[in-house]
Amino acid sequence: MTITDDIVKSLRNPTPLYAVAGTADLAAEKLREVPALFGRLREQAPGHIEKIRSTDPKAVQERVAAGAKDAQTRLSETYRDLDLKSFREMPDFKKLGESVQDLALQGVGRATGYAVKARETYDELAERGKGAVAHWRGEEGDGDGGADVRQIADATPKKTAPAASATPAARKPAAKKAPAAKKAPGKD
Repeated sequence: MTITDDIVKSLRNPTPLYAVAGTADLAAEKLREVPALFGRLREQAPGHIEKIRSTDPKAVQERVAAGAKDAQTRLSETYRDLDLKSFREMPDFKKLGESVQDLALQGVGRATGYAVKARETYDELAERGKGAVAHWRGEEGDGDGGADVRQIADATPKKTAPAASATPAARKPAAKKAPAAKKAPGKD
């Protein structure tokens, strides 16, 4: 029964759908910025193209060759400065093991940090999605998932509560039928 309850509980959880709605809302917001970006590119493109046309290919080639020669010089100096005796000596395996363990712990710490960051992002997108869904439905909120999300969550039960509790007489038969329905599958 617990597996079934877990499945039902996960299917009733709207958070993943809110996260998808929040992602869609964020994508729509970013897409609204694209025309302005294209406008800036159109303005800047002639200047960049003219700069490229005016550049002398020989000057670029000379700069690249000088950079490569400088890198080669620094590399050969570094190899000359290395002491080959230090490589021939027996390494200290205890220190090596400790450094490997330290690196492994650092990796676990980074992975944990990334997991926390992912969960925070997921929660932010879910909150944004709640606001976006409320905005799309025409309810309170402006769709950005900000502070209005709590107001919407508080307002939603108020809207559904009057429909569920019509009269005290109507509530009693429903309460009696629910336990009978749970006992029937258990007896089979």
